[in-house]
Amino acid sequence: MLRFTIIFIILIITLFSLELFEPVRQAVILPFTSFLAYFSSGIMHIFDADVISTQDVIRSKSTGSAVRIAAGCNGVEAVIVLFSAIFAFPSQFKHKILGFILGFFGIQILNVIRIISLYYLLQWDKAWFDWFHLYLWQALIILDALVVWLIWLRYLPKNNQKHLNDEILDGVADSLEKLL
Repeated sequence: MLRFTIIFIILIITLFSLELFEPVRQAVILPFTSFLAYFSSGIMHIFDADVISTQDVIRSKSTGSAVRIAAGCNGVEAVIVLFSAIFAFPSQFKHKILGFILGFFGIQILNVIRIISLYYLLQWDKAWFDWFHLYLWQALIILDALVVWLIWLRYLPKNNQKHLNDEILDGVADSLEKLL
């Protein structure tokens, strides 16, 4: 368990630092965020021809009201948490890759729903938009990463579960030895 914690913390610090590094932000984060805006507005455009996107902004052609997908609203932080948890956990690499890919799409599907709902909440009532944006959706996106990780853990092959149990027992035995 100590091994998981150390690797998880190292990955979190490294990946969050990389996310803030300007060349990574310019080459990866901003294009990804623009794609999210384009994808979300494309889905909305099926039902609402008034919606357009430009870079990271989704706006109404008629009213001009808009939402901007800012850092922290693109799901990247939740993906970083999921990646760190999956890759810190002892399991086969193929299971890590599969879990991460499926988890990435799970988080981003929920994030697109979030973006679309916030756009329409802003059209309807700014106070409700603020509440959903600041409180409900922030928590749900991070909770989504946790749920995806727990589902991934649940479906790992049983030999991996034995490895985890052995690691926990070894950690407990080592702790008891140090105490005695």
